[in-house]
Amino acid sequence: MLKKLLVAGIAAFLLGACDSPPPQAAPPPPPPPPPTSFMVFFDWDRSNLSAQAMTTIQQAAAAYKSRGSARVTATGHTDTSGSEAYNMALSLRRANTVKDALVKQGVPATAISVIGRGESAPLVATGDGVREPQNRRVEIVMDGQAGIPAIFRDPAAYCKALSDKWRQFRTSQVDTREAAAIAQCEAGNYEPGIATLEKAHIDNKLPLPAPGYRWPGQHYTAPY
Repeated sequence: MLKKLLVAGIAAFLLGACDSPPPQAAPPPPPPPPPTSFMVFFDWDRSNLSAQAMTTIQQAAAAYKSRGSARVTATGHTDTSGSEAYNMALSLRRANTVKDALVKQGVPATAISVIGRGESAPLVATGDGVREPQNRRVEIVMDGQAGIPAIFRDPAAYCKALSDKWRQFRTSQVDTREAAAIAQCEAGNYEPGIATLEKAHIDNKLPLPAPGYRWPGQHYTAPY
């Protein structure tokens, strides 16, 4: 009799276990907020900010703070008047001006990437030499969450990244010192090559390969 009761109890326990609902999986994390963008416009051949531009930058800074954290990209553009080399430099000045204003409004400098596109990506398609106001702009885009800046741990990779960026952004072919530094990198003499190329980037207000850091991973606050 006792054995029958024991078997019946075990059967009832197993049946109850089968009837119990399976544990609920944890809900997935909420999706990141969609990208937010702002447009800052400039007068012809200028990189200073108008009152309207400052209002837009204040709105962008408020949007960043409401997110709590984000990756911010400031991309500078020009119209087609002027030479391509001049316009590339002008677009970078505009982007750096916007970055500086965002930092003053409380956006961390390390969260902002600066890009110059020159006249290569017009908002309004025009012919060469056209002063189109809508093409003289900086686009501010906030996307996702800000991550820790990638810090290069390999001097060869960092030296090459500096060399590639200098070749991309330089506005003059007369750069004997920088060319020699690139040659040092290619020859494996990374320390002198890195020092010269970092200084060239900083002096010309070009973004370093690891935003917010200088070799070897030391925190750096850019003066722009």
